[in-house]
Amino acid sequence: MKALKYLMICVAVVLSASAASSADEGAIPLSLKGHKFAPAEIHVKANMPNVLALTNADDTAEEFDSTSLKVEKVVASHSSGNVRLRPLAPGRYPFMGEYHADTAQGVVIAE
Repeated sequence: MKALKYLMICVAVVLSASAASSADEGAIPLSLKGHKFAPAEIHVKANMPNVLALTNADDTAEEFDSTSLKVEKVVASHSSGNVRLRPLAPGRYPFMGEYHADTAQGVVIAE
């Protein structure tokens, strides 16, 4: 009985890990270089969760920050990280790099 319970737990862990991995496969690439996001305008499907795959090519860390998206994510220099977006109603959602807000700006447009 214990072996069956252990096997069921292992299967659940593997299935949840593969589901998370496949969800990231459709991630939208976003890069940061020279303290600027590219692309600065990102189009996503409305009412669906999305993932931004942020690559920071700068020599300093940056914080992806957006009050309207309700997201804050620090990505170290020369590193990558995923920014998970909740399902968004149609609209425009500005974001910025908290540490270089004068240049690192962009918008997510949910359509």
